[in-house]
Amino acid sequence: MEPVIVSDPRAIQAGLRHPDLAQALYDEGRVIMDGVILTLHGPAHRRRRLLEFGVFRKDFFHWYEREVFPRTLAETMAPDRAAGRSELVDLGYRVTMNLTADFAGIDRPERSAEETAALRRMVAVFSEGATLVHSTRPREEVRAEVRAALAEFVPRFLEPAIARRRALIAAGTPEEDQPRDVLTVILRDGDPAEFTPELIAREIAFYLQAGAHSTANSTVHAFHDIWCWMRDHPADAARLRDDPVFFQRAVHESLRLHPASPVAWRRATRPVTLEGVGPLAEGSLVEFRLAEANRDPALFGADADRFNPHRPLPPGVLPFGHSFGIGVHACLGRDLDGGVVPRGPVDPATHQYGTVTLFLRALFALGAMPDPDDPPRPARHTARPNWGHYPIIFEEARAWS
Repeated sequence: MEPVIVSDPRAIQAGLRHPDLAQALYDEGRVIMDGVILTLHGPAHRRRRLLEFGVFRKDFFHWYEREVFPRTLAETMAPDRAAGRSELVDLGYRVTMNLTADFAGIDRPERSAEETAALRRMVAVFSEGATLVHSTRPREEVRAEVRAALAEFVPRFLEPAIARRRALIAAGTPEEDQPRDVLTVILRDGDPAEFTPELIAREIAFYLQAGAHSTANSTVHAFHDIWCWMRDHPADAARLRDDPVFFQRAVHESLRLHPASPVAWRRATRPVTLEGVGPLAEGSLVEFRLAEANRDPALFGADADRFNPHRPLPPGVLPFGHSFGIGVHACLGRDLDGGVVPRGPVDPATHQYGTVTLFLRALFALGAMPDPDDPPRPARHTARPNWGHYPIIFEEARAWS
């Protein structure tokens, strides 16, 4: 069945909020996505959200950004700083993977380079399985790799994390002293009949790959956009250095141009009439073109295809457009990745910027720039327009004092 194509921003907003349109983009990736929170619909999805989203209160994001992320970032970047260079796709995965492991509930007791590399490799396989609909590789080959990665992930990382949390719960450890993560919530408050060992493995693997995959790709896109803007607009370089709120605005502009998924798919669970589209029969597939809507000149101006951190926005329009989704399947980590959108003047000392902004500011503060001897290259294993290889060097003369 050919999908109904929708690119009008207003129709997309209505469609993503419609209760009778179910998630359909991840059907090909059931090997890792079957039964996870993103693919559930209706009452089952509401119950899962109520259970797991208690972890993601706003105070968690603020606490994580201030207390946990700086240590994780410094620890992960230390070998790259010492080497004077890095590959940003890999570094982005390592940084954001540690971030998502913290709130998913995966301990990394060794904190070694080998342990990080092993988990990063598994998470990359999970990501490719989840986005299988856009893979350019043979589907069964990718599914086999996902099964093998899960078979390695469960005994090495998941089972020890489960054992530690179950011991704390059984010992009557006060809730405030238990780990603050999704796995703990599932083990403490979830229905064992629902959360079989296989589902727990997929659910935690989903959280790992969803956070790491999308955030890492967004970080590389934003680095490239901001670097090119500073190169072509040197008058803005000092402001990007000195004004973190403006820097966050630049990150949001890049997120608008490069949504983690360029499309969202929904399937009608019964006959519906969709605003701006018309009647849809039960089973109809709808493709919401998020990337296209994010470049609508009616909302974002005649230069909507270009990066411009000074872009004026109409009232009520988010600076990153539809990149984090809308409705019940909106990205739960929006405030963690992108921070809080300023509504008028904010205190730079207390504002929540999001981990992508903090990560990029740390890179530019170290003098990061594209390696002139090794140009970046696009990814080849996916139809999504991501970077596959982005070498950077740390140039001391460019470091922010």
